[in-house]
Amino acid sequence: MDYSFCGNSGLQLPKISLGLWHNFGEVDDFANARKMILHAFDNGITHFDLANNYGPPPGSAESNFGKILSSDLKAYRDHLIISSKAGHEMWSGPYGDGASRKSLMASINQSLKRTGLEYFDIFYSHRYDFQTPIEETVQALIDIVKQGKALYIGLSKYPAKEAEKAYEILAEQHVPCLVYQDKYNMFHRFPEEEHFDLNEEQGVGFVAFSPLAQGLLTDKYLNGIPDNSRAANVHGFLKKEDVTIEIVNKVKELNQIAKKRGQTLAEMALAWVLNHKGVTSVIVGTSSVDQLDDNLGVLKNSSFTEKELHDIGKII
Repeated sequence: MDYSFCGNSGLQLPKISLGLWHNFGEVDDFANARKMILHAFDNGITHFDLANNYGPPPGSAESNFGKILSSDLKAYRDHLIISSKAGHEMWSGPYGDGASRKSLMASINQSLKRTGLEYFDIFYSHRYDFQTPIEETVQALIDIVKQGKALYIGLSKYPAKEAEKAYEILAEQHVPCLVYQDKYNMFHRFPEEEHFDLNEEQGVGFVAFSPLAQGLLTDKYLNGIPDNSRAANVHGFLKKEDVTIEIVNKVKELNQIAKKRGQTLAEMALAWVLNHKGVTSVIVGTSSVDQLDDNLGVLKNSSFTEKELHDIGKII
């Protein structure tokens, strides 16, 4: 595994991180989840990314990870970077959603209890809350670090203007933001517009989630929608209507370039994300050990020729 320093910090993150958004909840196969987590760790993946609402049902991914940590990885706690988040709806009522101090403090306490941890390595504000003053949100994050409940603070899915303001407040209180997390892949390039430049200026790392566009940037949908795919899963965010003819045609063209590179499409799509100098790590989501191995294969060839980048750019 290759590792990169995250922003201007001394913390290194693996190029590939494992996300527990899907396939690690109560509705999923626990034995399979355990195999994937242990296989990831055995292959140098030290960063495991959670959120309070991951499941389904919400909270169950944290609970399952806590069980696996206790039974198999407890002796390796200091070898792990475990992150969680709060900000999306977690429980009903006025305090189970958003980024108020009440919600963030309650959420991290619940998440620590579910995972059995004393602290998170990284704790994120999961989204910008337009109804809560950013000063309130950021002060809660600062206090979370000062109370020892997290070592580092991260932000996720913030507009650039609000992210910049949060970075400034955090730095003033000597709790600089470690990392910014957002969706980034060949079909979703929004972070290129503002966030990469801002993060470089502020010394903040960038972690990309959904680098395979929920599986669209794989060979899975080249010939229809398989029964065991995310698009066929009623619990998933990728819907059947997202797998359009236009998208499939682009994927087929990209797949031909990947074959010429001696890679799977998934490997090439991950390599494309990692090729951006602003990206510290990519979070992969997997449904099997074999799929995880396919993603890890990107490390064998993560560079591109100018012609390859040009041809990919024309397609996407």
